[in-house]
Amino acid sequence: MGLGETDTRAKLIDPVLHQRGWTEDCLKREETPGAIQIIDGEAERARGRIDYTLRVAVSSDSQPLAVALIEAKKEDAPPTEGLEQVKRYAKGLNVPFVYSCNGHLFVEYDRTTNITSAPQPLSQFPTPAELRGRYEQYVGFSLAEEVARPLLTPYKGGEGGRRYYQDAAIRAALEKIARCQQTGSPARVLLTLATGAGKTFIACNLLRKIADAGQLRRALFVCDRDELRTQGAAALQIAFGSDAAEVEKNQPHKNARVLIATYQTLNVDKEEDMGNFLTTHYPENYFSHIIIDECHRSAWGKWSQVLTRNSEAVQVGLTATPRELEFTEDSPESEADRQITADNMAYFGEPVYEYDIGQGIEDGYLAACEIVRSAINLDDTGITVEEVISRNPLDANTGQPIPEAEIREMYEKTSYERSILLPDRVMAMAGDLFNHLLTTGEVEQKTIIFCVNDRHADAVAIEMNNLYARWCAAKGEKPKDYYAFKCTAKSSGNDYLPDLKGSSRSHFVATTVDLLTTGVDVPNVRNIVFFKYVNSPISFYQMVGRGTRLDLPTNKLMFRVYDYTNATRLFGEKFLDKLATKKGTAAEPKERQQRRVISVEGFEVNITPVGRYILTTVGGETKPITVEEYRERLAESLVNQVTNLTLFRSIWVQPEERGRLLQILPDGGRSASIIRTLDELEACDLFDVLGELGYGLHRLTRLERAEAFSYKQEDWLREMPEETAATVRAIASQFAKSGTEGLENKLIFQVPEVTKAGGLSALKLVGKPSEIIQETKIRLFAA
Repeated sequence: MGLGETDTRAKLIDPVLHQRGWTEDCLKREETPGAIQIIDGEAERARGRIDYTLRVAVSSDSQPLAVALIEAKKEDAPPTEGLEQVKRYAKGLNVPFVYSCNGHLFVEYDRTTNITSAPQPLSQFPTPAELRGRYEQYVGFSLAEEVARPLLTPYKGGEGGRRYYQDAAIRAALEKIARCQQTGSPARVLLTLATGAGKTFIACNLLRKIADAGQLRRALFVCDRDELRTQGAAALQIAFGSDAAEVEKNQPHKNARVLIATYQTLNVDKEEDMGNFLTTHYPENYFSHIIIDECHRSAWGKWSQVLTRNSEAVQVGLTATPRELEFTEDSPESEADRQITADNMAYFGEPVYEYDIGQGIEDGYLAACEIVRSAINLDDTGITVEEVISRNPLDANTGQPIPEAEIREMYEKTSYERSILLPDRVMAMAGDLFNHLLTTGEVEQKTIIFCVNDRHADAVAIEMNNLYARWCAAKGEKPKDYYAFKCTAKSSGNDYLPDLKGSSRSHFVATTVDLLTTGVDVPNVRNIVFFKYVNSPISFYQMVGRGTRLDLPTNKLMFRVYDYTNATRLFGEKFLDKLATKKGTAAEPKERQQRRVISVEGFEVNITPVGRYILTTVGGETKPITVEEYRERLAESLVNQVTNLTLFRSIWVQPEERGRLLQILPDGGRSASIIRTLDELEACDLFDVLGELGYGLHRLTRLERAEAFSYKQEDWLREMPEETAATVRAIASQFAKSGTEGLENKLIFQVPEVTKAGGLSALKLVGKPSEIIQETKIRLFAA
């Protein structure tokens, strides 16, 4: 019986790859957290995916570049078995070459030519130099050229904080920029990533890499709202410090290197705007780089002069809207969306990288989504104008009767709540939604309801508050303040956003029109509700995007879309197939079955995880922070102290230097051990934990590293007397048991295995034992 996938990789593939020049520095394990599945209405996380990328490095100080993906299959499987699977992964990782291997034979799929090779012996696997040459031919420039410098610039905070698709998007953008600069054509780049995927992270690191490569003169980050400007500025100021500043009225901040501005501040928001602020303070081609956040949102009107006045600048557009929108109907909104999409493609070209909401859910980076559709009889059948007239309608503002002729003129089917108010409809829809909240846990869930207009938002908020007050009275509880509230532009809704985001005692249900449609980051929202008709696919994706973010502090792994107006038709059937994971149909929510609660000896036990935190010191203050943030702080601290993997190796084998390094990391040396425990990496030495976190090292367990020592150092060991080589192997085997500290144990020569192999006297045959042990350590951690 042949080896399984894991052993095939470790025992058959890795040794040959090493012989072909693919050292540990050239291997990177990309791991996803795992998809969140909905089973009977409950969210559970599945096992994540692990991909192995092959990376080429120009120097020890440069950022290794992913060029290939290799999929290991079990030894007795055909070498082609994993090819189709790995081809799909390769697109997301943005690598041109794809390999599937069973440990003996491999096949290659070249994404640049769409050609699949015949099976070849693993001993003929391409070397790093060969794949680098083919990669350079594909991208159209040499990695030794000036245009490639941003690609080779390391991440400022290490690789611990980035996700695989963020790195892929950054590389794709930098590749096109370099290609355009090489040919002298305008550098225009479009990136499409789902809401919640971290477009701001990509923008910050894109600019930081360009700056660190010495190619950034001045940059402009343009967005559509003050809230987005504040969010963008916070992230960019972490990357650039005081060199990044928010542009405000009468404050152009021309001393800053990176500016964050809204269209409104630049006076280019509307057709009637003259662009005075832009033209007065920033001459033509003032900026070398421009990033347009959410470039799908504003049509190509007056604001386009930000781009045309800086025609020589590198211009990057970010959007959450999929390239292949399904325009299944003709409406003014759909036609506007078609035009925006066409304008984006004409100006920027095809997106250089795409990461959609479905892939984000599959990877486990975005919350799983359950769609609950409900039908309203009045909306299905419609109501005739005669039925309206027969009910003696009144003016909603004055209470006075309306002439029949005027009613006939203003009536239009499905214009409910805009021109025809139907209080009964509002009451029925609000009541149905409130019952949903009751049956899915509690009524005090953070929820956004999209309404037709401000008046409709008022009516819905009032009805939701009434339902909540009656529910509290029936339970004998005091209602919490601001259960439901209107959050629209006309009602200064921005003032309520901090409470919607942060308060656990108030502001649960926000009724809005457009204010919360785009860009606002509210991770703890669990329900997105459509009480309004939506015809714009672009707006729809933005609305749904308010619920896609995970929120570990509140254990939010999924969100629900309650659809009363068939808005989710805009997803497209393919996407709905990915999301429709719960049993039964969402149109029959009242028949949902409650999960049984097990009672043990009279006690009812309910255990709810609330996320993982670490109590640590931040800015002199002791506070709990998320594990992800803790990991990112550790990675950034490490690479700030030790700039590359080669230097890290040299420090690690020196006990005193290693001790000093660990002590200056967060929490005085315990941070690496904490991450090892939380990530369940007890089988790994801290060298591999930190190496992967900071430099993208191909992580090995202690046992794997000890076993790899034998084949990597075979030539060195062969030069020794047999008993000396046996003793060195025995010493290296102690690493598998005790890690680095095991090699430095003063009692190592009293260990039975070492003594039996030859012990101290065997080492003296070739030199000083201390020097041989030190050389063993160096070679054990070598690439």
